Amino acid sequence: MNDIKSSRTSFCVGWVLSGLVIAFLLFDAWGKLAELEIVLKSMVELGIPVSLSVTIGTILLVITILYAIPQTSALGALLLTGYLGGAVVIHLRVGNPLWSHTLFSVYVGILLWVGLALRNSKVKDLFWGFQTKK
Repeated sequence: MNDIKSSRTSFCVGWVLSGLVIAFLLFDAWGKLAELEIVLKSMVELGIPVSLSVTIGTILLVITILYAIPQTSALGALLLTGYLGGAVVIHLRVGNPLWSHTLFSVYVGILLWVGLALRNSKVKDLFWGFQTKK
């Protein structure tokens, strides 16, 4: 009984964490697709051509949707990890503060993978190296 309750709790916590990540990334994608002034200004500061705003927003939207769909969530997580890694490199290149700007994408990536592992037993097995009880 405790295993079932623990499993259900882990699953719910996983969806909450994933939901927060999904909401943040969808908001980010929307800002790029809508070409909001603050987003375009940030892109200029980071050395990214503003003409890429819609393209980057579309890529982020598609891979976030892949992450949100249970059947494709692992693929989405993998692609989002690459996207977030690119953000780290951009912030390193322009010399932004390490803990607040540069590593923010790492924090999002950690939440992304922990959320997925808590809601997907196959991913949990991959990280922790053991079979979960069924």
